[in-house]
Amino acid sequence: MNDFKTYQSPFSWRYGSKEMREIFSDENKFLTWRKIWVSLAKAQYEAGLITKQELNDLEKNQKNLDIERILEIEKETNHDVVSAIREFAEKAKIGGKKIHLGATSQDIGDNAEILRDKQALELVREKLVQVIKIFGEKIEKYSELSCMGYTHLQPAEPTTLGYRFAFYAQDLLIDLDFLDYICKTIKGKGLKGAVGTGASYTSLLYGKKTSADQLEKRFLALLDLEAVEISSQVYPRKFDYLILTVLNSISSSLAKFAFDLRIMQSPGFGEWQEPFSKNQVGSSAMPFKKNPLNSEKICSLARYINNLPPVLAENASNSLLERTLDDSANKRVILPEAFLVADEILKTSQKIILGILINEKKIKSNLDLYAPFSAVESVIIEAVKKGADRQEVHEHLRELSMKSWGRIQDGEINPMIEMLLKDAYLLRYLKSSEIENLLDVRGHIGDAPKRALRLVKIIRKL
Repeated sequence: MNDFKTYQSPFSWRYGSKEMREIFSDENKFLTWRKIWVSLAKAQYEAGLITKQELNDLEKNQKNLDIERILEIEKETNHDVVSAIREFAEKAKIGGKKIHLGATSQDIGDNAEILRDKQALELVREKLVQVIKIFGEKIEKYSELSCMGYTHLQPAEPTTLGYRFAFYAQDLLIDLDFLDYICKTIKGKGLKGAVGTGASYTSLLYGKKTSADQLEKRFLALLDLEAVEISSQVYPRKFDYLILTVLNSISSSLAKFAFDLRIMQSPGFGEWQEPFSKNQVGSSAMPFKKNPLNSEKICSLARYINNLPPVLAENASNSLLERTLDDSANKRVILPEAFLVADEILKTSQKIILGILINEKKIKSNLDLYAPFSAVESVIIEAVKKGADRQEVHEHLRELSMKSWGRIQDGEINPMIEMLLKDAYLLRYLKSSEIENLLDVRGHIGDAPKRALRLVKIIRKL
């Protein structure tokens, strides 16, 4: 239950999914620590370091967790791992004597963090694939729907709506490849002790048939985890930076889509609109407003996460010698919030893309208004082929274009087509029927539909 008398993070309830919040909950953290301690005990039992009775006691009490008691002990110890060890030992009175044998805190905490991060990355991947697939459906549906293309937010040449949606999907496919690379690259610390040498385990296993390396491999197998070959007291903090970088990349890709939607929803364009529910309120003062608030939220959260990677880059470079605590405090905030930001952006994007409203009448209206300018280049080329002076015809058509722009500015329809078809200068070189064919918008979208559909084939293979 929320305590409304103290600060509540928006990430505790407003942003992110229940599943992502559970991954970064204290309960999941402490239960993961317990899982690691029990896995260590299993490997140590097999190596002859603890008894079957001690292992059974630890396994029996593995989920018998009292977080309030851990926090109470931490007030005295000022050490979270030691507090969790003592609370576990209070429950497992037989096996508790051997908890954490040979380990240092980061043998527990670092392996738990990587396990948690892998859980979170898998959830991000599932949602990312879903968003890409939904884009694939939109690309296929609108692959041949011609619309006006814009550069510098000014009318340029026609494209297709499906091809534009393919921009976003292609960016997200790049993000997916990067995400898969990160998932393969990040690894736990393993069992390497206080400075990474594994000295405590080597000493502990002296005279035993099991080596420190064998103990670590068995421990990792129980956790389904890989470990780095070389560590200091901690796994390489570069991993945190890489994780945050891919979360930022996904968020920025979707922020590009969201910003474009905000532009397309504005009355001057009016071609797209994000879903707006029946009882949704756009403004407390202006009841007619239909603001793109979800797209604005995506852009706002993406801007936040975009400023986080430098902190983790500094953490990596400021982890001096075998280890300092330069990273510890900010990591508690940054990584969970970054995952929750990416999670919220993916969740919101899926909702928008599924329900996006496409105003085909407005798309046609804008196309009719601006597309005639796009044919000018083709008219120049064909006129020159028939003997016209390239510079002369260019200047002539520039003057016609400026006159047409002036009429549009005055609120009239674009007179460019009519002017071209009746222009005496052009008719010296081209027939009216030839000019009319050159003005057909279908001749100005290239092979955009085919390439968009090729991307859909890639998406279907996910």
